[in-house]
Amino acid sequence: MKNLKCAIESILFAAGEAVKTAKLAVVLEKSVDEVDEAAMELKAEYDRDKRGFAIIEISEGYQICSRPDYYNYIREILGEQRNQPLSNAAMEALAIVAYKQPVTRGMIEKVRGVNSDGCVSRLYERGLIEEAGRLDAPGRPVLYKTTDTFLRCFGLKTPQDLPPINFQMTIPELMETGEQLSIIEDTEDTAEEVKAEE
Repeated sequence: MKNLKCAIESILFAAGEAVKTAKLAVVLEKSVDEVDEAAMELKAEYDRDKRGFAIIEISEGYQICSRPDYYNYIREILGEQRNQPLSNAAMEALAIVAYKQPVTRGMIEKVRGVNSDGCVSRLYERGLIEEAGRLDAPGRPVLYKTTDTFLRCFGLKTPQDLPPINFQMTIPELMETGEQLSIIEDTEDTAEEVKAEE
C-alpha cells in the first residue's frame, strides 16, 4: 500500500490538475477501489500532519493543491496573477450556469434580464465555464457548463454538491422541455448597477 500511495502522490504532483480515479487505476494496474482507498489514506495523512498541501476529490478523481491556510504566503511570493474578484454580474451568470447547466447565453440573459456577453466571456476566459456542445435549435447556440476549475475554486467534488437553493422560478419561454430553472434569490443590484459592472 505504501508504494501505491507514493505512486499516486507522484502522479498527482506531476499532473498539476485533477486525475480521474479510473485513469490512475489503469496506469497503476490496480482496481478503482484500491486506488480510492490509497488516495483517501494519503489525504488523511496530509490532513493529520497539517501538511502545506492537501488532496482534494474533484470530478471523479483527485488533485494535489496547496492548503488554503497558506494562501497569503503563496500570494506574497507569486503575486496576484490576475486574482481580480468576479463582479456581482459575473457571479449571477456563473450561478445560473452552475444550477441549470448546460445553458445558452440566451438562457442566461433571460434569467438576468440584461445582456450577458461580457459576463460569459470573462467566465470563459477564467476557465470557470466551457462549451458543452450546441443546442438543437435555430442558430444552434453554444451550450455552457461549469469546469473542474469551478469545482476546485468552490471546493466541490461534482456540480451535484452545490448547496440547495431556496427560490425557484419558472421561465415559460425556456420551458419547452418542461424543465424548471432554479436561480439564486434576487440580489440587491438594480439592472443599472449590473449594466455598469459589465
